[in-house]
Amino acid sequence: MKGVFNSIKNDISSGIVVFLVAVPLCLGIALASGAPFFSGMIAGIIGGIVIGSISNSSLSVSGPAAGLTAVVLTGIATLGSFQIFLCSVFLAGALQFVLGMLRAGSVANYFPGSVIKGMLTGIGIIIIMKQLPHVVGYYQTTTAINSVSDLLSNFHLGVTIISLLAFLVLIFWEKKLVNKIRLIPGALAAVILGVIVNQVFVLLYPEMALEGRYLVNVPVADTVTDFLNFFTLPEFSSIWNDDVWITAATIAVVASVETLLCIDAVDKMDPLRRVTDQNRELKAQGVGNMVSGLLGGLPLTSVIVRSSANVQAGAKTKASTITHGLLLLASCALVPQLLNRIPLGSLAAVLIVTGYKLARIEIFKKMYRSGIYQFLPFIITIVGVVATDLLKGVALGLVTSAASILYLNMKNAYYFHKEKYHDGEIIKIHLSEEVSFLNKASIKMTLQHLPAHSKVIIDASNAKYIDFDVLELIREFKDIQAPEKQIDCQLMGFKDSYGVNNMYAVTSEPASAFKNNIVHSDKYANV
Repeated sequence: MKGVFNSIKNDISSGIVVFLVAVPLCLGIALASGAPFFSGMIAGIIGGIVIGSISNSSLSVSGPAAGLTAVVLTGIATLGSFQIFLCSVFLAGALQFVLGMLRAGSVANYFPGSVIKGMLTGIGIIIIMKQLPHVVGYYQTTTAINSVSDLLSNFHLGVTIISLLAFLVLIFWEKKLVNKIRLIPGALAAVILGVIVNQVFVLLYPEMALEGRYLVNVPVADTVTDFLNFFTLPEFSSIWNDDVWITAATIAVVASVETLLCIDAVDKMDPLRRVTDQNRELKAQGVGNMVSGLLGGLPLTSVIVRSSANVQAGAKTKASTITHGLLLLASCALVPQLLNRIPLGSLAAVLIVTGYKLARIEIFKKMYRSGIYQFLPFIITIVGVVATDLLKGVALGLVTSAASILYLNMKNAYYFHKEKYHDGEIIKIHLSEEVSFLNKASIKMTLQHLPAHSKVIIDASNAKYIDFDVLELIREFKDIQAPEKQIDCQLMGFKDSYGVNNMYAVTSEPASAFKNNIVHSDKYANV
């Protein structure tokens, strides 16, 4: 009984911490996405209550994510209205649910890490670019700054001071107080300071005080009926619009990949090492996005910032996630006036810091040190995401990554060098754990270069998977090409299901007849 009480106590306190983290992020991501502020709060509420109830992840927290801001911003601009965009959010949720039913939860494992990092970095750069004008009070229909005179004519000293103070708080909190004051996150501290400073401006320096378009604008309800009327329905009459489906597919792919990566990271942080069902998580995210689209909310993913805060706060079960959702609902329904005192400059500072964390210099350095075949897809993905849109940027990154793999495979292929071979030596070719069709060309080239009258062992002892085309190639060599060149070719370690006759059992040493004078193809250890 005591253990249950402690668990509930930890979950409630953790839920409060996550709520405090979520408020500025829900509002800030709505700002960055060019969507109504209330839509960000709706997404946070649904992520906590709906997804938190369905998901079997004990610690992950869902809500509007920085990784989707570029998609939302582009989607709303392309479709022309927020109501039509909500139709795409609903359809994206339906697509995610179908992916969960099809057991596609492992799809994220097939995206190269360089492309995923490039995608997130590109999104971080977009967030920074879009929020910089807001830091100085430039709030026009378009946030693009056309000239210095244009900037100066829209410059607001009060906004700039509050933004700079928010930056200082965020940096200081991150470096000095993050481990000492766990209850109040840095983003919330920056927002609170912005509210206080603006009230000082109102009392002492009215000319610098912020009001109207410089503050959050969440609708305020006088009655329950008024509050319910704030929720926006999607415009389903546009469901046959091709752009609606393209936007929906983009949201579904990006949200699914981000969610699967996040829950994998959260499972690793879980002290109890619980494992989340990936397919069930896709279904839960799908239901959440369908509900969010129906009620006027932004698209959702599992979010690493909130999830890690949840873990660090000591959460035990998903009751913490649900608690944070209930608190978000209460804040919108009962105290929206407090939310409407938050300066947008403070939120812009929070978003820029969030964007920098996605695109920090260390990521570029790490990818550069990883080699050109990792760095090139990473950079091309970033350029594509920033210059075009997220879907095209990721597609460019995937194409570049595939081309890099093919080129690297050909460059690193093992070719037998006759000048290093002596009569009587045995050539042993080791196949790696995963032998795909990409390895076919190099294996074929190697087999073709083997000298006549030689003795060869092809060892598949470590191979967990061998592509069908590669197996056909090896069979053809052993049965046709090797006899023609009078090559004594022996196979070992191949699974019975491959239909290849092994000469030897799976062993770390070759048979006694082949123990001495072996020429190893060590490069195949990395194929």
